[in-house]
Amino acid sequence: MPGVERMMLDRIGDEVARATSLVRYAPNSTFSPHVHSGGEEFFVLEGEFGDEHAMYPAGTYVRNPIGTSHSPRVGAEGCVILVKLHQFDKQDLTPVAIDTRNAEWPERHESGLELMPLHQFQNEKVMLVRWAPNTPFKEHTHDGGEEVFVIEGSFSDEFGDYPAGTWVRYPDQSNHNPFTRDEGALLYLKAGHLSKLSV
Repeated sequence: MPGVERMMLDRIGDEVARATSLVRYAPNSTFSPHVHSGGEEFFVLEGEFGDEHAMYPAGTYVRNPIGTSHSPRVGAEGCVILVKLHQFDKQDLTPVAIDTRNAEWPERHESGLELMPLHQFQNEKVMLVRWAPNTPFKEHTHDGGEEVFVIEGSFSDEFGDYPAGTWVRYPDQSNHNPFTRDEGALLYLKAGHLSKLSV
């Protein structure tokens, strides 16, 4: 629609599909009313996203379960969101809206990671990860796969370097040795959901 641009990161299917995208809304833009036939989750990366239910500033995580609907509208600053469509279990009916800027980081690990859980259903887990600078994390296997979006900073592993704005998908049962450099990293992470993915 006018004022709305999409950068497709991953899609399985046709126009109505299991998809992961970046969506950029121009200032004062709108999107037509629609129903989430397969569920929708998004993280606001820049600006402020809104609909008839609330306004969601940068740092907000939202889940709209299957069957919900809304009419997106964006204010004067516009916004950029990371959005995932048609990736809900039919039994996962819990709506979520978390302003992570004002939420606590309840889990701390000796490995230099802090975790903010955002949602969990069966094997699927969604969280923010704040990773200290110059910190390795042990080699590990992605049981159920993992997707990462780098919000701030960067991290690396034996396969490459991943600066802010990078989206990475690790398949089910893949493994790696990740670490950070001087700037550390803030990550959006979704794990455990790819083992059920059929292609």
